Amino acid sequence: MSKIFNHRESFELECGKRLSSFHLSYTTIGTLNEDKSNVIWIFHALTANDNPLEWWHGLVGEHCLFTPKDYFIVCVNTPGSCYGSIGPLDTNEETGKPFYHSFPWFTPRDMIKAYQHLKKELGIEKIFIGLGGSMGGQQLLEWAIDEPNLFEHIIPIATNARHSAWGIAFNASQRMCIEYDPTWKEEHPEAGLQGMKTARSIALISYRNHDTYDNLQQGIAATTEHLPLDEQIFRAETYQKYQGEKLARRFNAFSYFALSKGMDSHNVGRGRGSVEAALQSIKAKALVIGISTDLLFPPQEQAFVAQHIPDGKFIVIESLYGHDGFLLEFEQIDKAIRRFLKVVNN
Repeated sequence: MSKIFNHRESFELECGKRLSSFHLSYTTIGTLNEDKSNVIWIFHALTANDNPLEWWHGLVGEHCLFTPKDYFIVCVNTPGSCYGSIGPLDTNEETGKPFYHSFPWFTPRDMIKAYQHLKKELGIEKIFIGLGGSMGGQQLLEWAIDEPNLFEHIIPIATNARHSAWGIAFNASQRMCIEYDPTWKEEHPEAGLQGMKTARSIALISYRNHDTYDNLQQGIAATTEHLPLDEQIFRAETYQKYQGEKLARRFNAFSYFALSKGMDSHNVGRGRGSVEAALQSIKAKALVIGISTDLLFPPQEQAFVAQHIPDGKFIVIESLYGHDGFLLEFEQIDKAIRRFLKVVNN
């Protein structure tokens, strides 16, 4: 289902480095209508891919809010990822070898600058709704500021206008796990993989919260209940290890490292006077959604975003699942979006 868009011209990043070309993996679902007014652009989070049918099936698909029967849905794999867009394991055209550690990481602003070329290729002039959570929401805000007349509605979820010191500390600790992996300095696709498993364990703590673990991971793992006390393993421990192994089967440490650096760089106010001034330039009708138990992107960050977008709306979704609630509480999010669209378009 994914397609590849190739941009064969030089592309300059915010850091000043240039790529001679880049490519993006993207998915489209549904059909663009005659007046091109039915575009839904979805931005995925850190380690997801460009097919929202796989990871946001409660909101996207047949009989869902965003159905291909009514909408032309676009989602692009983030540059730096390992699901088809340009990334660290791709060949550097200047050297003829994979980038590996030399991959020039993309800021969220760089990401949307790349998407703008795809938008032109697809013939899109207006986006009815843009939505995304976490790092996807960061990209959405950047684009709504960079092209104020492009989006009719934006729905940033569990995100922020500038990545917090708290969030950066979590990401830095995860990168330290990768850097301390003795294989990290090597140049092969599995370098740093053991460190990334530990990094993912740290990430899961920030994605969930005390009550999530207490409700879902309490007690001793069933496979060790029959063993002596000093050989038993807690369910929370096996869960952390499982999540690390699960990510290692589908991701690589180079992409994880680069994307977390990109997230840390997020600041819509950079070069625009201030964060507040940048948000005030948004013309789209905005619904900003927070998750009540989110430790990584706490609701006050979304409240700040909504406060400074002209006539921005803000709601909080109740959830047990912390930051991951933006992926799991699709029924509440569905209802909130439907109410929002009904109010602002009547």
